[in-house]
Amino acid sequence: MPNEHSSIQQYPYRNPDLPVESRLEDLLNRMTLEEKVAQMGGSFLLDLLDDDHYCEDNLKQKIEDMEIGALHNFNYDDPKLTMELQMETVNAVQRYLVEQTRLGIPAMITAEGVHGHWAHNATVFPHAIAMASTWNPELIRQMAEVVAREARATGVSQLFSPNLDLAREPRWGRVQETYGEDPYLVTQMGMAYIRGAQGSSRPCDGEHCATTVKHFVAHGSPESGINISPVSVGPREVEATFLRPFEVAVKEGGALCVMPAYHEIDGMPLACHRHYLTEVLKQRWGFQGYTYSDWGSVGMLHTHHRVAPSLSAAGKQALASGLDMEAPRSCWGKMLLHLANTGAISVDHIDDAVRRILRVKFLLGLFEHPYADMPKAVAVRNSNEHRAIARQAAQESIILLKNEDHLLPLDGAISSIAVIGPNADVAQLGNYSGWNDNLVTPLAGIQHRVAAGVSVVYARGCGLWESDTSGFAEAVDAARQCDVAVVVVGESTVLCTEGTDTNDLALAGVQLDLVKAVQATGTPTIVVLVNGRPLAIPWIAEHVPAILELWFGGEEQGNALADVLFGDVNPSGKLTVSLPRSTGHLPAFYNKKPSALGYYQQPGTFDKPGRDYALCSPTPLFAFGHGLSYTTFNYSHLGITPEVIDSSGEVTVSVTVTNTGQVRGAEVVQLYLTDVYSSVEIPVRQLRGFDKVWLNPGEERVIRFHLGADDMALVDWDMQRVVEPGEFTVSIGGLTGTFEVA
Repeated sequence: MPNEHSSIQQYPYRNPDLPVESRLEDLLNRMTLEEKVAQMGGSFLLDLLDDDHYCEDNLKQKIEDMEIGALHNFNYDDPKLTMELQMETVNAVQRYLVEQTRLGIPAMITAEGVHGHWAHNATVFPHAIAMASTWNPELIRQMAEVVAREARATGVSQLFSPNLDLAREPRWGRVQETYGEDPYLVTQMGMAYIRGAQGSSRPCDGEHCATTVKHFVAHGSPESGINISPVSVGPREVEATFLRPFEVAVKEGGALCVMPAYHEIDGMPLACHRHYLTEVLKQRWGFQGYTYSDWGSVGMLHTHHRVAPSLSAAGKQALASGLDMEAPRSCWGKMLLHLANTGAISVDHIDDAVRRILRVKFLLGLFEHPYADMPKAVAVRNSNEHRAIARQAAQESIILLKNEDHLLPLDGAISSIAVIGPNADVAQLGNYSGWNDNLVTPLAGIQHRVAAGVSVVYARGCGLWESDTSGFAEAVDAARQCDVAVVVVGESTVLCTEGTDTNDLALAGVQLDLVKAVQATGTPTIVVLVNGRPLAIPWIAEHVPAILELWFGGEEQGNALADVLFGDVNPSGKLTVSLPRSTGHLPAFYNKKPSALGYYQQPGTFDKPGRDYALCSPTPLFAFGHGLSYTTFNYSHLGITPEVIDSSGEVTVSVTVTNTGQVRGAEVVQLYLTDVYSSVEIPVRQLRGFDKVWLNPGEERVIRFHLGADDMALVDWDMQRVVEPGEFTVSIGGLTGTFEVA
């Protein structure tokens, strides 16, 4: 073995100076069928432990079972599974694979990274829905850079992020992982994540990881809001709306991996959907990376969707449709090898899958740098620099939903503040979150910020979902004795996570009753929402003077909240999802089609209340794009040039934005486009540009946008993306103008 292993160092695929494709073909031509199939299986790194210690025999079994293409890192639910143990295990695994197997192919080490590397003491950023609320792609790029840097140092080479699902069903527990309901915004945020995590050099350096865009495609609208349920969308809507973020991520962002979703569309599960996996992704878009099954989704073709009579049949369907790696391995491995040896499947399918997997490993530089760097991992993990970015992200993600009579920011003259609620003294992080030793709760952030001599009185009041009101008296007493009350309510991962959905968007348990009891004291009350999905809060919106949306705000959420409460930071977050008046108002997303606006409502009045419900308006309680500031902004001088273009032309839109208030602030300038008449029914208005601009009092700035064919195109009767002639309306900050495509 040592002599044979020494000889492979001379093979062309070991030479980093050769082109990736040359190395790839050389290696593929040297592999046996068994070695190829082994690269197509994924599994858990945790399986390699025995009594919390790495066991080489377990790795040998993985090799025997043909599931060493990728290994998923620890999830750290057990404190004994430390980062150090993971790195030791990664290095032992890679050392054995590189030095003791025939061809020395390292494994891909995968990890969750939607808002931080899922690991102990890694930096925890605000969750994705909060990060999108910053409307700051550069900040998301910086976050992704940090996530990749911290993960790669531990030996991780691929992140299961970003999530490009559109949050069209807020009952779904995974809304928190998304960038919101709008395809344009999701596209921009997803691109920012990919650029930050993958970097620009190939092979990737030791600071970056492959990204996995998911869940391909239309996963964010499950039936009844229940995870993995069917998604009822037509092929034109998939083409026009749901595919767009993935197409840009692949063709422009260079995403190296795509994860098909669990659900089915029109009876066809995505894990074996040849049209999307092969015809669209690989053939039409030219995707050169690989597809990675969502966990257990291949077996679910047999057990869940019941479209395959056996696990073997499920594996055959998935491979023939364009799936490249199965994780965890249940239908491939020896089953797949048997199918290939008996001619039941084409070896060409296997070769294509392995070629794609190995290409990504070469592009990541894994053959040269497969190991964890322990000193570096310790140095970069949750560093002061990374925490500063997490704090800025939390600050910019906070949305001021309401601020009656300018209750916020809090007056420096207050002498006492009551901090109340089930989420006041806990840092809710949301799902796919590691933990670290530096989490700052809302209560702690306020306690750290208040001036000397200011009294902070805490009362929990109630739990998140229990019906116990025994703590109300203490909460009411705390509110009565203080100048102002901050009530922190919302959700946790018990109420909102993958596989935990809801039938009701109202606050769970007796939380609303707690808010009412505090408000009834007459003490000025501020409600802070800590949650992962849009909540229906009509009573709070009507009766409470100030409301802040904090989301799952990451490790620095408490400090960021205090920064905003006391005016050290001017809130600049904007909603990326519509907040409905009730669960019965779903769906609530803003970019609906003309006929969805109501029989009595004309297309030009989409911002006015409709008349379709007997007792209330069908409009959202708080609309997409909404978010207040401690200052005011004025829009003027809307310009559109030229006024007439052809179908391949470009329009430049300009607008002047002025800070007309007394403090510095950031405004998110949002451009919406309306195709007045079209051959197929399309949304009344669609976001087609945004820019976050910081302005001092009295300062003005001209913002420019450029609209091209991609912005004006629709999917026509023939399922082609075309720009049709006609009139288009541009809307920015209450100003409107038009141009014509001749």
